[in-house]
Amino acid sequence: MMAKNTILVMGLLLLSCFTSISATDEYIRYKDPKQPIGARVRDLMKRMTLEEKIGQMTQIERGVASAYAIKNWYIGSVLSGGGSVPVPQATARDWVNMVNGFQKGALSTRLGIPMMYGIDAVHGHGNVYKATIFPHNVGLGVTRDPELIKKIGAATALEVRATGIPYVFAPCIAVCRDPRWGRCYESYSEDPKIVQLMTEIISGLQGEIPKKYAKGVPFVAGKNNVAACAKHFVGDGGTTKGINENNTVISRKGLFDIHMPAYRNSVYKGVSTIMVSYNSWNGIKMHTNKDLITGFLKNTLKFRGFVISDWEGIDRITSPPHANYTYSILAGINAGIDMIMVPNTFYEFIAGLTKLVEQKFIKRNRIDDAVSRILRVKFTMGLFENPIADLSLTKQLGSQEHRNLAREAVRKSLVLLKNGKSSAYPMLPLPKKAPKILVAGSHANNLGNQCGGWTITWQGLTGNNLTYGTTILQGIKSTVDKKTKVVFNENPDAKFLKNNKFSYAIVVVGEPPYAEQFGDSMNLTISEPGPSTIKNVCGSVKCVVVVVSGRPVVIQPYLAKIEALVAAWLPGTEGQGIADVLFGDYGFTGKLARTWFKNVDQLPMNVGDKHYDPLFPFGFGLVTKPKTYT
Repeated sequence: MMAKNTILVMGLLLLSCFTSISATDEYIRYKDPKQPIGARVRDLMKRMTLEEKIGQMTQIERGVASAYAIKNWYIGSVLSGGGSVPVPQATARDWVNMVNGFQKGALSTRLGIPMMYGIDAVHGHGNVYKATIFPHNVGLGVTRDPELIKKIGAATALEVRATGIPYVFAPCIAVCRDPRWGRCYESYSEDPKIVQLMTEIISGLQGEIPKKYAKGVPFVAGKNNVAACAKHFVGDGGTTKGINENNTVISRKGLFDIHMPAYRNSVYKGVSTIMVSYNSWNGIKMHTNKDLITGFLKNTLKFRGFVISDWEGIDRITSPPHANYTYSILAGINAGIDMIMVPNTFYEFIAGLTKLVEQKFIKRNRIDDAVSRILRVKFTMGLFENPIADLSLTKQLGSQEHRNLAREAVRKSLVLLKNGKSSAYPMLPLPKKAPKILVAGSHANNLGNQCGGWTITWQGLTGNNLTYGTTILQGIKSTVDKKTKVVFNENPDAKFLKNNKFSYAIVVVGEPPYAEQFGDSMNLTISEPGPSTIKNVCGSVKCVVVVVSGRPVVIQPYLAKIEALVAAWLPGTEGQGIADVLFGDYGFTGKLARTWFKNVDQLPMNVGDKHYDPLFPFGFGLVTKPKTYT
């Protein structure tokens, strides 16, 4: 009897085990990478509750994120704002560990949908210590070299992936039509054709789209690439007086001829996401513009990725911001925005959106459209197969190969605006052999100034303690002959200049770092003591002035005293590239991608305008040949 009972118990246990195994091994279609992405999306969508769907539409900031919050609110995405880092001077390992910690919260949910971590990478992986900082877009547009831009995109993707991050808020494809705008340096050009050309960076970031790949469908090649984000849709570079987040007053034809073309290119290159702009178009906030977001972008261009808001973008639908958050959620979601960069008070957003859906102010199919787009991008990125980052790419961060590429980009982005009192007597290239030369100016030995905004912090930093790189002064010292004495004096007075006999002077001046509205300027002057440095030095010594700025600035009053003038824009960490060209190891090749005005009263002034009277016209740039040294 006892033996029979034992056999019966054993049988029941075995049956229980088989049942458990079969339940565990139940085929789940969305987890099968062999299935088509559309089938995986549909299968997962059928399993999701409203709560889980709304969580996917929510992007929160790292500072308020935790594995607990991500798990319990089903959060779909986390981001780092400018300067938001795990720890000061964080290593690649620090970043990977942080991202993976958040990801484990997402994977522990019922359905295990991975979150996607996003970060700004507008000129390299700018938030990260020791990353390669490339020239800002204002300089890259000068090159008119899409293959170079593609290489920069691929290098940036590797450095971003090295820190465990698979998604970047780049590229900015704004067409800046007024340099008074504080984001003008994020724009490649005032000419939409150049901006279209530069969308090739998407092929670098995401990987080259295969031939016959469906137009409008997001594409990410693999683990060495990132999902990109074309921004800011649309007309951000055309606001009145260049005021950030202002109103862009332009006809529909003007909007589509100037500000829209690069979005078509981006969508056809398989861009994964598109970010909506803060600005209004003829009084209508872009975050509420259903006609352009849903009507044109999704329905006409057949964009199949997802649309994301800007930081607190829906809050700013009202004035003052957040005055009627229920309306902001309603208007933004119904306009066609799929993911909201909340980024902090996510519980308020989730509760508000849930209520609007339950009360039928927002239809369920609008939610389903948003979530299916988000999931499509996540499946395309391979996030479901590879949600946890590793340390295999850490050596890519700030690698010498990438720094060499950035140095090349610096060389090609320089524009020679004046070279000698006449073409018969050029000053450049400079001789490497000279008894004594002067290097002066606030930007000559200042890594932060030459990198500009969106570097380590949102607004950027001044000084040399922010990250690794080569200042312009360091580049000069390493280039000249060993016997040439290089004297650095940031702002020399008349007595100093009189008591020293210099063969020539290099004066490096410009703008301080800034970002967004903090860079809006109605006067566009070189920051002090730059103008006085130019007057003092160039009035006493034969000089070349190098302007480090995010846009054309007022230079005409000083031009007569300047022997040679170079626009260096915001070159990034590789200041050696400037010395490479100043001393003739390479020639000047850059041509202005922006009109250089005489005075701010002329603004806005762009190539093709009826009353076009610039100091240096669009497309201008003197050329020099490399100098042979024996």
